[in-house]
Amino acid sequence: MKEELQKIQQEGLEALQQVSTLKDLESLRIDFFGRKGKLTDVMKGMGNLSQDERPIIGKLANDVRTVLTDAFDTTKHTLEQKQQEQQLMAEAIDVTLPGRKPAYGKAHPVMQTLDRIESIFNQMGFQAVTGPEIETDHYNFDALNTPSDHPARDLHDTFYLTDGNLLRTHTSPVQIRVMEKQTPPIRIIVPGKAYRVDYDVSHTPMFHQVEGLLVDKHVTFSELKGVLVSFAKQMFGDQTQMRFRPHFFPFTEPSAEADISCTVCQGKGCRSCGHTGWIEILGAGAVDPEVFRAVNYDPEEVTGFAFGMGVERIANLQFRIPDIRTFYENDLRFLRQF
Repeated sequence: MKEELQKIQQEGLEALQQVSTLKDLESLRIDFFGRKGKLTDVMKGMGNLSQDERPIIGKLANDVRTVLTDAFDTTKHTLEQKQQEQQLMAEAIDVTLPGRKPAYGKAHPVMQTLDRIESIFNQMGFQAVTGPEIETDHYNFDALNTPSDHPARDLHDTFYLTDGNLLRTHTSPVQIRVMEKQTPPIRIIVPGKAYRVDYDVSHTPMFHQVEGLLVDKHVTFSELKGVLVSFAKQMFGDQTQMRFRPHFFPFTEPSAEADISCTVCQGKGCRSCGHTGWIEILGAGAVDPEVFRAVNYDPEEVTGFAFGMGVERIANLQFRIPDIRTFYENDLRFLRQF
């Protein structure tokens, strides 16, 4: 048994020289120290020894166990240190490489357009004001001279709430709120969100508008045209032409829709403008006297004009985006272009 113990010690030390992974080391440990291990089997045979042999062999067996255990611990420590070094090498950062610039957020193209519109009108003396997006029938329709049977009041056009209020269909209610609290002269724009039951390539249920209002004594339609022509040239370039076509809005009289020369073909005619050379961008007109009476203004004393435009529509023309819904699909490949 003495020779067997010495042989086990020799085999263990030699086997440890061949181990290269912690997994292999654990398998070797089980071969020698496990329940059916080589050293364990020898220790089980101690009961068959004489009383004189038992202390000698027992001491030798403990010495062998100690030698092998120390050798296993040393090998394990070496392998763990080697594994850690390999992991550190694999995860190492080369500090000599150029740094990666973080991705910074940018303004959404609709917000870029809205900021540009506000900037242009601010330079012309218009002050931006805001108001609530949840409105009453009075501010959204009645005070704006909209008849009770007007199609815009229907459920298929307007989002009504359970309490009888509604999501504003335009930002014009803010004009009424301002005129109720302020006496002329008034020169404001109202940027903000509006809501309508509509969804296709040129409409979304939520969209942005900028409406303008100027009220004072002796305000004329020609001044309205001057303001809008100046806006169009600043927004789309000095080469831009503008025309006005008669139209109808409940809150302005006379009313007009304004077109600009096509931003794609410069008025020559193409698919974008239906080969007409013109693209409609906004509605406008002189403030109807009934609107002034709703806010206790005397229409004999003051006049004014109002206009309104969809921000997404302007962004479409500025960036040549064919489908307005693209703005709200959150596709980073699209948004990163701006």
